[in-house]
Amino acid sequence: MFSSQRLEPGTRLALRVEYDGRAFNGWQTQKGSDVSTVQAALELALSRIANTPVKTGCAGRTDTGVHASAQIVHFNDPVGRSIKSWVLGVNSELPASVVVHWAGVVPPEFNARFSALSRRYRYIICNSVTRPAQMAGLVTWYRRPLDAAVMNSSAQCLVGERDFSAFRAASCQSSTPWRKMISISVERLNDFVVIDLEANAFLHHMVRNIAGSLLLVGAGLKSPDWFADILESRDRTRSGDTAASAGLYLVSVSYPEAIGIPIAPSAPAFLSYRV
Repeated sequence: MFSSQRLEPGTRLALRVEYDGRAFNGWQTQKGSDVSTVQAALELALSRIANTPVKTGCAGRTDTGVHASAQIVHFNDPVGRSIKSWVLGVNSELPASVVVHWAGVVPPEFNARFSALSRRYRYIICNSVTRPAQMAGLVTWYRRPLDAAVMNSSAQCLVGERDFSAFRAASCQSSTPWRKMISISVERLNDFVVIDLEANAFLHHMVRNIAGSLLLVGAGLKSPDWFADILESRDRTRSGDTAASAGLYLVSVSYPEAIGIPIAPSAPAFLSYRV
């Protein structure tokens, strides 16, 4: 259960937030625009509980249509509410497509983005001849048969510290294309093919561009050697199309154990059980 004890004003808190990205134009509030964003919806709910404006920071600014089962957010409690208020109270003010699962006190210097050790994403493909109805907008549909084993073996060239220019969006504002890929795997679960990636950080559209190229390899349209070659080429124009946002989930963010943020479930709910 969540504690009802009031906190000291100014206490820094972290939240674990889940959301369905179909309803939003990404995470980040867009100044001067009235488009719906996750950050705007969350900050409105937090501000109603605090009865004063609340600003947040997050671990990863997801794009339009991208989902999260474990987005980590930080903010300072301006008035001294309880953990119960910051979970149950905030949830009562949020739309159905967003929910806070956990809240906890963290050190004053904690920053959801800069304190993170790694991020983990899953890209989920429904690999069937006919389109999914119940999962529309929650997975990417790809009708050509995919060889998950070939995709998995091809992807291993990405592990390690690499220049990921070949999978970087033209609009990416990062000062460097170098990232450390901790692990990547591709696995079939019945009609689903799941690409699971963990890295210290990701470039703009990096996961979706990797997924788009792996789809070509899995379908036999490109060879595993081609995939390794485009990584080495550092040329975005040689890689596959950017895969759709529908299948992408931020599933966990890791932090130093001393901070005390619980480990999140590693998959969206509909993949938590294997049939």
